[in-house]
Amino acid sequence: MINFQTSPDQYKHWKLNVDGAVASLSMDVQEDETLADGYKLKLNSYDLGVDIELADAIQRIRFEHPEVRAVVVASLKPRIFCAGANIYMLGTSSHAFKVNFCKFTNETRCAIEDDSRHSGRRYLAALNGTASGGGYELAIACDEIYLVDDGNSAVSLPEVPLLGVLPGTGGLTRLVDKRKIRRDRADVFSTLAEGLKGKRAKEWGLIDDTFATSKFQEAIDDRVREVTQAVSLRDDEGAQTDSLRYEGIKLNPLEFESAEDRRDYKYVTMKFDRETRYADLTVHGPESDLPKTLDEIQELGDAYWPLQAFRELDDALLYLRVNEPEIGLVCIRTEGNIDDVRAVDATLAANREHWLVREIILYMARTLRRLDLTAKSLFAIVEPGSCFAGNLIELLLASDRSFMLNNPDESVEIAFSELNAGAFPMSNGLTRLQSRFLAEPDVVNEILAETNKFDTELADAAGLVTFAPDDLDWEDEIRLAIEERTSLSPDALTGMEASLRFAGPESMDTKIFGRLTAWQNWIFQRPNAVGPNGALTNYGKPTQARFDYKRT
Repeated sequence: MINFQTSPDQYKHWKLNVDGAVASLSMDVQEDETLADGYKLKLNSYDLGVDIELADAIQRIRFEHPEVRAVVVASLKPRIFCAGANIYMLGTSSHAFKVNFCKFTNETRCAIEDDSRHSGRRYLAALNGTASGGGYELAIACDEIYLVDDGNSAVSLPEVPLLGVLPGTGGLTRLVDKRKIRRDRADVFSTLAEGLKGKRAKEWGLIDDTFATSKFQEAIDDRVREVTQAVSLRDDEGAQTDSLRYEGIKLNPLEFESAEDRRDYKYVTMKFDRETRYADLTVHGPESDLPKTLDEIQELGDAYWPLQAFRELDDALLYLRVNEPEIGLVCIRTEGNIDDVRAVDATLAANREHWLVREIILYMARTLRRLDLTAKSLFAIVEPGSCFAGNLIELLLASDRSFMLNNPDESVEIAFSELNAGAFPMSNGLTRLQSRFLAEPDVVNEILAETNKFDTELADAAGLVTFAPDDLDWEDEIRLAIEERTSLSPDALTGMEASLRFAGPESMDTKIFGRLTAWQNWIFQRPNAVGPNGALTNYGKPTQARFDYKRT
């Protein structure tokens, strides 16, 4: 079982150091500390374990060190920044693991960009040596890239010429969408196994600048000073100040109990029906006496319901992806009081300018996007005692189908809060309500303007749920829907769901994850990549790849 929880005192491959407004994230991959046998992590190449630590470090900077304004991503190994994802790890991994590995690394790099965009931290990649493949993809997730000019160091995306696959962490999309590299130059760069060195790399826009070895560290330090002086912190009233220091909160390990057929956190529970290949995932709502002031929220720290519940949900989703490949359907349920959920949202909305509340909301949004991007069918089940309201109704809106019991003798309701108006955007930049009602945009405002709860008949009439069976048909409807869904091809469902979940405009993120779902899923199974004569299979061997040159 792969565990996604870690902490700085457990890191094997990264060193996190915070000095005032500057954090240093230094990569020093230990080649023998791998998640599986059969490969060594040479030249700062990485496997999932390396990226789990990176994701944790980014999260801790945001919550534990809010005073940080600049993050320097560097390497402790001489003349090498990062060789990218370990090829032997990829070559010996299952297809599902390869795709989920790429998906997680993409989400980690998106978290860097989310931090820059919304929290104002600047990430600087200090490339003291060559950055290849995923190493360069980590660099282009940062705001600025600086490369040492030592006559040897280069940046490259060698996957196409060397491995017969695509850069798996959004490299091609970020080249043209983020760094806006000319298409013809991007074409050349992406087929040059050796990549480009300092002067040409800067000219083409692949890096921001290059410095001689003797001046490299001094130049990075100067740029960090410029960044930290230019970016001011804000106090809780919104006034600019350069000297304000925020006190972060500690992210403690999540506690859970695990058995063969279940996994239980404090606010999230999962039950597995392995014979039918589905899971029930239940999120328990908040208590009624949660804090309403900033001091109380700060004192409660990571035990504050929206942060703890969504950390548990995030961990549960990652567990499902990597450790439960045969679970194809997740039935999402909630338990609790709708008014308590909406009270939490009201507190968050009233204090959203405060750094901690802002980070909590942003984290909830990232977790919900991870749900959107999870290759499992999602059914929302609304029953008596459910609390699909405010932030939790996003779970219903993220689902592929929803079932709401229609029983006049029992209260079954859903509701919205002001956070549903834009606090939790999808990868396409729209809210889930906007994505749901693309053909009727005025309906969104009507729904959000309704402060009362929606019972089943009102929810059904408003188009908020898919089916509203009565109590006589309820059990049979749910059972048959589960049996029908889990009988279909998981490959076809993955493609169908990914195509249907992101209606509306494209963004860099939807392009990255859409192409990952389609192209990388396909390429990772093609003989030219992973067959006995494939490039990925034969990498590092005396034999050479032999391609079937027919285009398809």
